Amino acid sequence: MSDWRGNEFEIRLGDPGHGGFCVGRHEGRVVFVRHGLPGELVRAKVTEDRGGSFCRADAIEIIEPSPDRIPATCVVSGPGGAGCCDFSFAKPEAQRALKAKVVADQLRRIAGVERDIVVEPMPGDVAGPDGGIGGWRSRVRLAVDAAGRAGVHKLRSNEVLPDLRCPQAVDGALDGIADRSWTPGSDLIVAVDSEGTRHIVELAASPDDVRPDTPRGASRGRGQRPGRGRGGRDDRAAVRDHAAARKAATNAPREELLIEGTGRPVEIVADRRWELSPTGFWQAHRRAAQQYSDLVAEWADLKPGATAWDLYSGVGVFAARLAEQVGSTGRVEAVESSRSAVADGKSALADLPWLDLTVDKVERWVNSKAAVVQPDVVVLDPPRAGAGKEVIGAIADADPQRIIHIGCDPASFARDLGLYLDAGYTLAQLRAFDAFPGTHHVECVALLER
Repeated sequence: MSDWRGNEFEIRLGDPGHGGFCVGRHEGRVVFVRHGLPGELVRAKVTEDRGGSFCRADAIEIIEPSPDRIPATCVVSGPGGAGCCDFSFAKPEAQRALKAKVVADQLRRIAGVERDIVVEPMPGDVAGPDGGIGGWRSRVRLAVDAAGRAGVHKLRSNEVLPDLRCPQAVDGALDGIADRSWTPGSDLIVAVDSEGTRHIVELAASPDDVRPDTPRGASRGRGQRPGRGRGGRDDRAAVRDHAAARKAATNAPREELLIEGTGRPVEIVADRRWELSPTGFWQAHRRAAQQYSDLVAEWADLKPGATAWDLYSGVGVFAARLAEQVGSTGRVEAVESSRSAVADGKSALADLPWLDLTVDKVERWVNSKAAVVQPDVVVLDPPRAGAGKEVIGAIADADPQRIIHIGCDPASFARDLGLYLDAGYTLAQLRAFDAFPGTHHVECVALLER
């Protein structure tokens, strides 16, 4: 089969796929096309072809536009650009419909769940004069190129685009950042807290052997494309090795330099105050922590004296709501692998001595507890990859009455739901939130019951 990279052709787009594209077919092959909407006829240019049954393309011309199309509100993420805003050219209600279909498809295909999905807008999100929803992201991570310019990564690449016009950031978050030079190869963490204070931290550059501008999918020192020609298998191994090295470098401890602010962002949820690290995890949407914690409290509905677990607890936002419900005669155990998050949580929640925050890997902790403790409710908000068989199996062994599971990736969320159903739980409620407007991302929250 010939390599289609660079080929252009007209194609009619079908349903959305998980990942910010629509699916079309051309000459018997599946084409994943970004920057288009279902039903549109577009001219597509192939950007990636690794052989096999599918390839990837950008819609470079819209021949027959959808009535849901608006002028793109993000100029950084068009064809050949960044991956920040997959659907900034669609009306907000159309974006939510696309996400709802993707979630429903993943639930049906992976978990065997047939369910109508409605993706809800986040409280306070209203389309602006340009037709899009912006100004929602309170935490931004930027890359710095070899010339010291801050920017965002090009889609499926480590190349840095020094353009900060993405509309996601809250007002004032990116002011002045493009006007100064930063340390080449570093990352910038920008956080605007609940009190409106901006904090900027520069993370030292990754090790020299993982260059920030090395394109993903490129084998350094080789002229061949991965998986093509002789030595293709070695090339693919080199790509995997590079990806693993980059991930390890990204996650490794890096020197932090405080540029602006106190370095201790203040966040307020349900009238409780946290001071925390700007480099630690916090919900991206400025209203998400409050929205999700309100829902957790509603669905948990714990009585005084009850027992609850909060897994992947971060600084304990959900654990605090659970602890307030169970009172001093109850018990809440929260588990988080980040030592700094647990330290920040303990400081904020010192008035709740019946809440215990523990530094541990969730997999290890839950296996040690499942045979000896039966919690009434378990809440978990795992990373994008999901909780997985080991964790969910141990939770099921502990036999809680209710489980509240939060997920930001429809595929891993559906896989986890399928595991709960196999363990004898039923899906009582499910809500989905448009917590990442303009993008393909969506947050789902499920209530499972015995």
